[in-house]
Amino acid sequence: MSISPIQSVLQQMRATAVQNGIGPQAEAAQGPGTFGAELKRSLDGISGAQKAAEAQAQAFELGEPGVALNDVMVDLKKAGIAFQTGVAVRNRLVSAYQEIMNLPA
Repeated sequence: MSISPIQSVLQQMRATAVQNGIGPQAEAAQGPGTFGAELKRSLDGISGAQKAAEAQAQAFELGEPGVALNDVMVDLKKAGIAFQTGVAVRNRLVSAYQEIMNLPA
């Protein structure tokens, strides 16, 4: 799948958000229980898991004491699964958005 269709979908979403008065200021005012806040929290969690796994792998490679290979492998696998889940959710969101955009008016 090419990146250009995804970029065009994102542009359409941004244009629709601007037309409806939704922007970064409105997102900050939504509060912690909104979909946007939960999505950001999930993405931050995925990013944090990847950074922690990479740091632990680097510590193991440098021979730091207290870092076991099995812990490194488990953390790397957890970060990989989290990333795959994030990609699957993104794909479903894009698919749902495209279906909504194709509905007759």
